[in-house]
Amino acid sequence: MTEEFRAAFQRVLDTAASQAPGFPEAVHDVFRLSSQVPREELAIALEALTPVLGDSEPHAGVAADLSVLAGALVESGAPAGQVGLEVLRQLGSYGQAAVAFLHAWEKTGGGPLPAPNDVGEGEEARVEQVLGDNAPLATVGWWTSLRYGLAAKAMLGDSGVRAAVRADPGALHELGQIVQALSTRLSEFGETAELLRMSEVDRLLVLDRASWRGFRVAFDGLSDNFQLHTLLADALIGKEGHRLPGTRPDPRWVAASLDAAVDPLADVVRGEWDLVGGDGTWVGNEACPGDVPLVDGERVLVLEPQSLLHSWRAGRRHPHVPGSLTVLAELHPDEAAVWWARVHPAGSVRHPQAPAIENDDTGAHRRPPTHFGVAAHFAEVDSGPMSAPFAALDPHLDAPGGELSASFEDITINPGAGAAFPDSPASLFDPPARPPEPVDDAEDEPDDFTVPAAWSGALTPTAPGTDDPTEFPGSLSEPPLDEPLWRDPRPLPDPGADVRPANAPAADDPRDTPLPPGARLLPPMPPGVSDGSTWAPHWKWPMGPPGR
Repeated sequence: MTEEFRAAFQRVLDTAASQAPGFPEAVHDVFRLSSQVPREELAIALEALTPVLGDSEPHAGVAADLSVLAGALVESGAPAGQVGLEVLRQLGSYGQAAVAFLHAWEKTGGGPLPAPNDVGEGEEARVEQVLGDNAPLATVGWWTSLRYGLAAKAMLGDSGVRAAVRADPGALHELGQIVQALSTRLSEFGETAELLRMSEVDRLLVLDRASWRGFRVAFDGLSDNFQLHTLLADALIGKEGHRLPGTRPDPRWVAASLDAAVDPLADVVRGEWDLVGGDGTWVGNEACPGDVPLVDGERVLVLEPQSLLHSWRAGRRHPHVPGSLTVLAELHPDEAAVWWARVHPAGSVRHPQAPAIENDDTGAHRRPPTHFGVAAHFAEVDSGPMSAPFAALDPHLDAPGGELSASFEDITINPGAGAAFPDSPASLFDPPARPPEPVDDAEDEPDDFTVPAAWSGALTPTAPGTDDPTEFPGSLSEPPLDEPLWRDPRPLPDPGADVRPANAPAADDPRDTPLPPGARLLPPMPPGVSDGSTWAPHWKWPMGPPGR
């Protein structure tokens, strides 16, 4: 198979140089065989294609087809190398001509543009009114624009090509303008424009507001700040990173931001910071790393506490481009202090959709580190330092033979004292007890046991520290008994009997009518409800309910 691929590729080189009719068929054979040969063989083929592509530039159709072929080989796994830069250079030339065609088309009445593959002599004659002798070149530029756009998108997926483009800021800026103009009419150039933005920046200075520390990081393949945010959290937070406070991201979020597919069970990422530029401008996650502003010649990103919680979908905007992020070094505290003196004050920049600040709150709503959903099974909680340290324990407690301090010995445990826990529910809702009334010591001395009151009265508790009975509001006091009730229990009153004292006058109030206990509190119940052995729905009885 390798020999067959080599023979087909050689036919491509020969027919491209001589403009022979067999060129399309040879290109088709290379496309067919490229997926069946090793990557090393593809790299050799691309290296041999570079000079032929440069020589074929005057022949626009052949050069555009060779560019598409080179892009297909790169997508198959071959490194782009010099052929990638040659494709971008030719895109700059023919792309500029295509932009001139668009401009002339608008000047001559506008209307729907012809598809690049459908342009012909009629369209060339139309733009000639504006472009004159340059009309043929402009028409050819529009004719090849789509093929060059597809090839450039494949080449910009290679990290080596992006690094070479980044090293020439002038060429990057010019190519970016051409691609942006073409993306307004051809959607295929939208992704190419994003990949060019990815090539703009590969280093940042990151300042963390919570710890007042700073780091220099290098990255590649990051198309937006969602991806940057996730990888920064993985590289900096917790003991696995550089011990910044916060919640570490789910490892599956991180993997999806690097080179793995998105896990459907962990496809929602939770943000950790607000991303703010070092000059005090809002950056956010929707932007790309190239939007981080320059401060004294260096792009500075400040990690502010979140003023508005936000989340996003895991993954990469361009799945065929792997991402990476590395912390190069941490700033010395003195250098970090110098940078902090240059940036905006804390709390001065908030999320554009964050609620208004009230009561002089900075709006930096910190949430405690938490693990949610299935993330708790994949990420280790890094608690960090305690936010509220406990008071130190008495060292004598750990010493051999050590005894409790006086503060423990002086505590009197009295379950009946309600004042010992002033915030308890009982002390909040119970009515305040009246002070104990003096009792004549000459009267009967109470027994050692608490004497329960009658059914119609309340219990008579013993006040803390005394043995005297105390009456509570609403209780019915009774004279002391000669014998405790537990020795001679009193029979239960008849529910139908009149519970009023014998000497109480009769009243016409219906509430004074003798009723069973609790009859005034609830409406009457249906007959038979109190019979617990028969009260149940009919479907509860497998053999039918018992007779009532």
